[in-house]
Amino acid sequence: MGQRFTELPEKQIEFIKEQKLFFVGTATADSRINISPKGMDSLRVLSPTQVIWLNVTGSGNETSAHIQEDGRMTIMFCAFTGKPLILRLYGQAKVLHPHDAAWEELVSHFPHTPGARQIFDMHVDLVQTSCGMGVPFYDYVEERELLTSWAIKQGEEGVSEYWKKKNQLSLDGKPTHILDRE
Repeated sequence: MGQRFTELPEKQIEFIKEQKLFFVGTATADSRINISPKGMDSLRVLSPTQVIWLNVTGSGNETSAHIQEDGRMTIMFCAFTGKPLILRLYGQAKVLHPHDAAWEELVSHFPHTPGARQIFDMHVDLVQTSCGMGVPFYDYVEERELLTSWAIKQGEEGVSEYWKKKNQLSLDGKPTHILDRE
């Protein structure tokens, strides 16, 4: 059954490496709660207490706005194959944009990804597992290439224009600062 840890045990790090999908949850004291599914080989465990994930351009930018106001983040993984497990990482995160000093070092952990807009650097302070016996089996088929194809077609200038139109404010009107750092 469920366990708690103050950092990621090696067994859980190996589990994370096998996952194709994870979910990110964030909120501020007065915002809507945002839960986003993520994929695209976009998460890396750098240490038992540090996880980074590369965020690509999407229709909204809630996570960025939330983290800049209130750094709380939860990342959840579910075993859709094999032994059942739900794994949650709790901690504080910060947002890095392409023009921030640490960007080049952290983005080097990922394959080149057109449309990359932020890296979230999370300090993990609680790891929690639960049984996952109610999670159904699902088969992974392949990654969707639609977002990557869209970003390539837009080019850097088109993606930047999209950020200007669609990614500067959260649903609750909170700033993402995505263009402040260009």
